[in-house]
Amino acid sequence: MMGLWDGTDVPTREQFDYWQDVICREFVPLSAVKTDEITGFASKVETSALGSLNRASIMSKAQITRRSSREIAVSDHAYFFVNLQLAGQCLARVGGTCSVVAPGDFMVVDTTEPYEFEFKGDWRMLSFRVQHASLAHRLAAFRTRLGTSIGSTGAGAAVTSLMTSLSSLPDDLPPASAEALVQAFESAVIGTLAAAPGPAGDSIGTTPLRAAVMEFVRRNYGDPGLGVDLVSRAFSISPRTLHTLFEGTGISFAKMVRQLRLQHAFDVLSDPSCSLSVTELARICGFYDPSSFSRAFRRHFDVSPLELRRARAAQTA
Repeated sequence: MMGLWDGTDVPTREQFDYWQDVICREFVPLSAVKTDEITGFASKVETSALGSLNRASIMSKAQITRRSSREIAVSDHAYFFVNLQLAGQCLARVGGTCSVVAPGDFMVVDTTEPYEFEFKGDWRMLSFRVQHASLAHRLAAFRTRLGTSIGSTGAGAAVTSLMTSLSSLPDDLPPASAEALVQAFESAVIGTLAAAPGPAGDSIGTTPLRAAVMEFVRRNYGDPGLGVDLVSRAFSISPRTLHTLFEGTGISFAKMVRQLRLQHAFDVLSDPSCSLSVTELARICGFYDPSSFSRAFRRHFDVSPLELRRARAAQTA
């Protein structure tokens, strides 16, 4: 479904208030301040959906738009915005970085973090809203690239070309086709941020990515298919890179996954009210085979699942 909001349709004295209402309702809560002494405030916003992606074409005037902790606190949803500048200039302040986004450049911002945009004169942009959950863990290693200006050459051309093409597609594509295009766009954003230079002195370290991988495993260890291939695909990294993340930590990726699964099983069995069978417990902890689960459990805790259950029951008898 398409939406159109044209500030010139309302009385001149009401145009700036109309603009503020539209951007807060259609994007996320923001505060805007006019920086030019003008009577009216012509603006236009056109939106349309493409699968889970929201596409917006925006035209407006000189202003400073902020998203502070106050606006974040009253927000119900979290997103990433990918903004392609078409005309005019934007001075973006995100975290400790300040970037000039010129026509043809794009940037990515996270709505769970504060940011400020200062627009000089009239401007236009394409803004794609991406579900936060779709990119959060894949962007973990590249967060210092958020808010930085990325040009339309090199890897950046993939994103700018896709945004231009996707913005003109109808909003009634078959769902499978729409989501395939959305996934291609998200992967292009990840790939471009990975290739982009970060702030001075910055390098992509393994610690943030390793933390994101571990959090992903904590949320998904009940999936028996969770392994090197699945996690590598989820984070758009190679299996070799995944293994490298855990070098020097004293624990391999596979051992970390196994320990999380076994610890969860131990915690469940320690509850005297637990009525799950060993087969059921093995399944919810991500083990295909109850026998291999029991052997791994005994090796790790020096007691079998049944022995632990009996011991806990005896303690409460």
